[in-house]
Amino acid sequence: MNHPLLLTSFSKYQIATGTAIFFHAIGLTGILFFNNSFFLQSTPFNLLLSVALLVWTQQDRNKWFLLFALVVFTIGFAVEVIGVNTGLLFGNYSYGKVLGFQWKNVPVIIGLNWFIVIYCCGVSIHIFLARIIKRLASETKTTPMALKAISIIADGATLAVLFDWLIEPVAVKLGYWHWKGDGSIPPYNYICWALTSALLLTVFHFCPFNKENKFAIHLLLIQSLFFLLLRTFLK
Repeated sequence: MNHPLLLTSFSKYQIATGTAIFFHAIGLTGILFFNNSFFLQSTPFNLLLSVALLVWTQQDRNKWFLLFALVVFTIGFAVEVIGVNTGLLFGNYSYGKVLGFQWKNVPVIIGLNWFIVIYCCGVSIHIFLARIIKRLASETKTTPMALKAISIIADGATLAVLFDWLIEPVAVKLGYWHWKGDGSIPPYNYICWALTSALLLTVFHFCPFNKENKFAIHLLLIQSLFFLLLRTFLK
């Protein structure tokens, strides 16, 4: 007797989420329990994979999405160059060798990290606000566009700063970067993060591309849990 072959179909979001969980779990295990130098050197690969998964799951990759990604990468990298070489932004800090090839004393891949954070925070707030805005529009018979813009920019920037606050101590321990002087993280760093994030989220909001990528929310949660566990258990 022939038995039909049962095929289980997975969506792009499920495949991307499973892939991200798998590689973050490997990295977490390696850093906490094995020779973490090997796993630390894999950080650029993890960032590249995360970007690839975000782009793959992005619906309708139009010119505005590509423009947004390019602007975030460029501005994100530029503010880091200014910060590292002048101390005018973020504070007095320098990068280690963990994040790979550097230009102007800044790892080139840091621009991709800015894209990941801004895109994931922007999409998360956008999706969260969608239901609220829809309800308000139904009740008032108007679409509160100004409220939506302000909320995405302000709330998204707040979320980005909270994410940076979460990863800062871990990044220092792992040698991604270090703060000069007494090694403490200056409040000025978070002020600059908020202002830069607000600027980039303004670009995010006004660039007309599809912002319904559920995987972006999943990735933000996965990375947050990853760094929270490292912050808790890394010695």
